[in-house]
Amino acid sequence: MSNETDDVQAVAKLGEARDAIVTELRKTIVGMDDVIDEMMIAIFSRGHCLLVGVPGLAKTLLVSSLAETMSLGFKRIQFTPDLMPSDITGTELLQEDPETHERRFKFQKGPVFTNLLLADEINRTPPKTQAALLEAMQEKRVSSGGEEYVLDKPFFVLATQNPIEQEGTYPLPEAQLDRFLFNIMVKYPTQSEELDIMRSVTSDDEPVVNTVVDAAAIIEFQHVVRRIPVADHVFEYAAALVRATRPNEPDAPEFVKKLMAWGAGPRASLNLIIAGKARAALRGRCHVAIEDIQSLALPILRHRIIPNFAARSEGMTSDTLIEKLLAEIPSDEKLYGKK
Repeated sequence: MSNETDDVQAVAKLGEARDAIVTELRKTIVGMDDVIDEMMIAIFSRGHCLLVGVPGLAKTLLVSSLAETMSLGFKRIQFTPDLMPSDITGTELLQEDPETHERRFKFQKGPVFTNLLLADEINRTPPKTQAALLEAMQEKRVSSGGEEYVLDKPFFVLATQNPIEQEGTYPLPEAQLDRFLFNIMVKYPTQSEELDIMRSVTSDDEPVVNTVVDAAAIIEFQHVVRRIPVADHVFEYAAALVRATRPNEPDAPEFVKKLMAWGAGPRASLNLIIAGKARAALRGRCHVAIEDIQSLALPILRHRIIPNFAARSEGMTSDTLIEKLLAEIPSDEKLYGKK
């Protein structure tokens, strides 16, 4: 019982920490409420994010500010066509001992050895280099010269893509996109937000972002998130939502069979639950609601489903299909748990 009480207190602390982090980020970031929320959910879910947005929307500033509030190491890699896997993971360097003059290889760690890694324009580098980063993200370690080097904890990758310039790019394959917990669309600011940005950025003020939590606290909060209970009807709703994206499922809605080329795999179901736990905890709740699953459906599913030619010819996107699905799949908890 004491563990449950401890978890309730820990969830309350996490809710307070979230509010404090947002307050600090507001010193440098205007708007982007959903982006901030989803990035924090990803961190406490031990997931990674893919951000899609045009240049100049303060993505780098947001990540560096978030690293400051969480007292985390931060590194940025600009992906280019000539970037090599070793430029990310590290390389073996031949070094000579000044006393014995013996030569031996020593592993020089690459920028992936940090807490928060910003992979800028990940689709500008060839598949071999993309794969090196994605392997490190999945395995949480790097292999070199027969040795394994464990990455720092917590470890979180935020990769960006520019949706406009697609010339000379290497789009991530679906199997690699599936490694990202969220695909976050970064939108243009509203008119009032843009005016606020103009006023703050062109002034002489240099805001100081204070630390709210540290790496040890984040790791503890990640464990607390995992311990949050989930009711059967929430599991069943998340599974029903994901299974309904698959056109070959006999129970899939007619519009899915007609407009979807490919549906989401089991990783989508897992991510809906774990991200749902983090969303609930960040709001100070010790239970996951169907509303948590619904609010996370777009960033979790949009990169895991593929609309077919018929859908694209009708001007339908992944987002419009997911929204249609959310309207179609019943969310009344009384309908679940009766099997």
